[in-house]
Amino acid sequence: MKKLKGVAASRGICIGPAFQFLRTELNTEKIETNDPEAEIIRLDAAIKTAKDQIENIYQKARGESSAADAEIFQAHKMILDDPEMISAIKTRIVDERVNGEFAVAETAKTFAATMAAMDDEYFAARATDIMDVANRLLRVMMNVAESPTEGLQEPSIILADDLTPSDTVLLDKTMVLGFCIAQGSATSHTAILARGLGLPAVAGAGNDVMQIKSGTKMIVDGSNGLVFLDPDAATEQEYKRRKETSQNLQAEALKFAHEHAKTIDGAEFEIVANIGNVEDAKFAVENGAEGVGLLRTEFLYLERNSLPTEEEQYKAYKAIMDVFGDNPVVLRTLDVGGDKEIPYLHLEKEMNPFLGERALRLCLSRPDIFKPQLRAALRAGVGHNLKIMFPMVATLCCVRDAKAVVDECKAELREEGIPFAEDAEIGIMVEIPSAAVIADQLAKEVDFFSIGTNDLSQYTMAADRTNPKVAKFSNAFQPAVLRLIKMVIKAAHEEGKWVGMCGELAGEPLAAPILVGLGLDEFSMSPPFIPLVKQIIRNLKADEMVALAEAVLQLEAPEDIQDFVRKEIPFIGEIAS
Repeated sequence: MKKLKGVAASRGICIGPAFQFLRTELNTEKIETNDPEAEIIRLDAAIKTAKDQIENIYQKARGESSAADAEIFQAHKMILDDPEMISAIKTRIVDERVNGEFAVAETAKTFAATMAAMDDEYFAARATDIMDVANRLLRVMMNVAESPTEGLQEPSIILADDLTPSDTVLLDKTMVLGFCIAQGSATSHTAILARGLGLPAVAGAGNDVMQIKSGTKMIVDGSNGLVFLDPDAATEQEYKRRKETSQNLQAEALKFAHEHAKTIDGAEFEIVANIGNVEDAKFAVENGAEGVGLLRTEFLYLERNSLPTEEEQYKAYKAIMDVFGDNPVVLRTLDVGGDKEIPYLHLEKEMNPFLGERALRLCLSRPDIFKPQLRAALRAGVGHNLKIMFPMVATLCCVRDAKAVVDECKAELREEGIPFAEDAEIGIMVEIPSAAVIADQLAKEVDFFSIGTNDLSQYTMAADRTNPKVAKFSNAFQPAVLRLIKMVIKAAHEEGKWVGMCGELAGEPLAAPILVGLGLDEFSMSPPFIPLVKQIIRNLKADEMVALAEAVLQLEAPEDIQDFVRKEIPFIGEIAS
């Protein structure tokens, strides 16, 4: 038996044979041409065909995973619409008098290399997108059929150096048990799509993955980032037991998804969803969401060439709020910058964009972006339970400045005679350590907090959460992060304000008892996690969890904390194993 260690990319366990995913090599040798115009006509025709193919894949992705995951392919169409890249290809054809295939391949390599050289996870993913689109264009021009699953005869674990979004979607999901990827991270497209499909995945498992022969028996533990080759009988039996236990617990939890999360001793918690569009909203309701703890509004701004109008935003927000009726919807104002770029905003390049002008900082400097969004949200909130939340708050001044813009928008709408949500609550995300430290002051200014543990962890631990090399530091179970969470909850409760959590920690089974003990009021997570977290909470005693949380805060490492919870509450240990 051989064991590989990678990055936990998508939760779950799968056991089965390996299938080595090999792409058809595309030969793009340089050929001189006497008719550049004919090559450009071929190129234009291939672009049209490639766009049609991408649209078909987009529709397939929407049917198999979430609409948010499918948006990857809208980005692919935008690459084919990019005047800079297409113009560069055509210029090469004309100036160098070369065939279209060579011009496409060389231009794509140049553009992708520029992205990859930025040494940033987001841009590395964009480089992959460019090469994915270029290869599609080349296959069309060379009349090479796509055959990603040729030879896949039985349900298998897909092995690859890396998978493009197109590769992942085109795979026959009835034949896929999970993924083991040599490169990539928990933020790669493969990881995102695997989570959307509910398939286990380990990324960044190293080059040894490419030496595994098809048919080799494997275990992929997507929860812990482990891969076993030719497992011995004892290991296989243990993982089969864990998988069966997890499946049974999930099935049981789903039966009671629409019941409240109330502990044995009567403490009740609100379980809501992180969503990004109407489709997500409907899926969340199916899984028992009692509202929205995080409405990501970026979906309206990404994968397009201009800012959405106030009216577009109003209609989109209203459609989502209509799904939830009177239940709360926490709308986060635009959170871009860092690893989320919007080209048409023409933002200045920054040495460290995660620490730059992003999220609320950007909105406060750009009222042309901020005010239309706030007006749209306030209008959409009429007759609903709207709550507006500002991301990336670092100081008291940030909050006061943002609230002043809200008041400005209300005054304008009032003067124009347009109905709006007069009493919408105003809150902030606590994701910068400074906000946690001055939580007592901030609690006097806002109606609620929502803790964003993904960013709070990376900023507290000075560890980029997109970098697998420092993943052990950027961990929300770090004692320093948990102590900050306790501080925030205590400060809010002393002012009579409620606290939610919309970071990934809220959906972690091992975190549930700790967060109950710390007094968190609202848990917000990806819709598939809702039934299980509710079920866990129903089996806890809140009073006992207070003592457990205090004990946890005295421990020294994330692993110690997780092991302690497993030992104290064995049934959660089974779920999280």
